Amino acid sequence: MKKVFFLLGELDDDDLDWMISNGSREEVPAGTVLISEGKPIDTLHILLEGTLLVSVAALDGKAIARLTSGAVVGEMSFADARPPSATVEALEDSLVLSIPRAQLLEKLQKDEGFASRFYRAIAIFLSTRLRGTVKYLGYAKGDMLKEDSDIEDLAQEIVDNVPLAQARFDWLLRRLRNNDKAALIE
Repeated sequence: MKKVFFLLGELDDDDLDWMISNGSREEVPAGTVLISEGKPIDTLHILLEGTLLVSVAALDGKAIARLTSGAVVGEMSFADARPPSATVEALEDSLVLSIPRAQLLEKLQKDEGFASRFYRAIAIFLSTRLRGTVKYLGYAKGDMLKEDSDIEDLAQEIVDNVPLAQARFDWLLRRLRNNDKAALIE
């Protein structure tokens, strides 16, 4: 399941409006490094379209994950304020919604409801990622490059939020595309 579904399944419509108005729509050319392992970051990214590759220096830069539309990157560093443990690079021309860390921190400090929903979403998808890694290591099968977890492994309350999250993601894409077209007309 796409990571953004965890986020959009927990947040409400006002939260999403805030993210759109405070984030920026960025076209990222293939080969662009969004996050460099070990270097502090100041942005949380939501991949709207395209593909990103995650690699780690410990494996000589070998790709460990391929992220597609709906991926959220920078969330680990956001949660623990440590430098990223991997490099994230655009494999193809991609479109991201980038939300500045400073603005997000300010929103989290001022809006307890948003903070509760946001951190719960991060906790859920980091937990899901860890469970997937443990499952992979325990059974030594599967594809580490696969980012989506099996929906049947998730709690029912999370699964119940998937249709709403999908609708919000589709709405987010439409809204950002329409904002881009409106800017071109002006």
